[in-house]
Amino acid sequence: MPSSRLYVTDAIVLSRFDYGEADRIMTLFTPVHGKFKAIAKGVRRPTSRLGGSLEPLAELRVALARGRTFDVVTQVEVSHAWLHLRDSLESAATAWYLAELADRSLEERHEAEGLYALLRHAYELLDAGMDPGRVARWYEMHLADELGVRPEVDRCVECDRMLESGETFRWVPPLGGVLCHRCPGPPADRAGLSVDAVKLLKAYQRLDVEALAALRLAPAVEREVEAAMRDFLRVSLERDARSLEFLDEVRRDLG
Repeated sequence: MPSSRLYVTDAIVLSRFDYGEADRIMTLFTPVHGKFKAIAKGVRRPTSRLGGSLEPLAELRVALARGRTFDVVTQVEVSHAWLHLRDSLESAATAWYLAELADRSLEERHEAEGLYALLRHAYELLDAGMDPGRVARWYEMHLADELGVRPEVDRCVECDRMLESGETFRWVPPLGGVLCHRCPGPPADRAGLSVDAVKLLKAYQRLDVEALAALRLAPAVEREVEAAMRDFLRVSLERDARSLEFLDEVRRDLG
């Protein structure tokens, strides 16, 4: 029996662009139907019933009709607006970055309940006021988990020996994580990773978000781990996220 032409789903808008005189095409992320493009016809007209609700940085309840090229949005309600997230420019810029990572990670029309729940929870954390940098690192690490590319931070990625706190570490994303000083690879002055940074990477893998939010950390260690995870995801997703430039600009302006 053919599936119904009409369906309803939870959704988060990952990206959007204007189309024609009044339409808008958007990339929707849903738990069951995965990522797909849909068209909202006439949404840019002042009289549109959809315009005020069909926005990014919110969880929506969307009714759609299946179409030949794009599914068509017929109705939308806002389930969670996450207004506090929008009040902070850094939190909003971080949310756009996380959405882009999700977009880059997803194939069209593949079920992705785990990734959807991860992005939704990250938005909840930003809305609750958790430090955006820590939300981003938590999300990056768990995104890697969902993609099956969890960084190795307990054993050397080359010889599989348990890492010891007194030795020198190197971070080598193409190999999948930490390389010990005994194995050949890039020199420490190019790929070195401090003991504290390794500990923080382990914390992002193992601690819950409440514990992560309460950690007292040296800014230098947080910057080191941020750079390490960005390098790792650049290799895993094969390019940098374009939204990083805007996020970094916002952070520079905030001092």
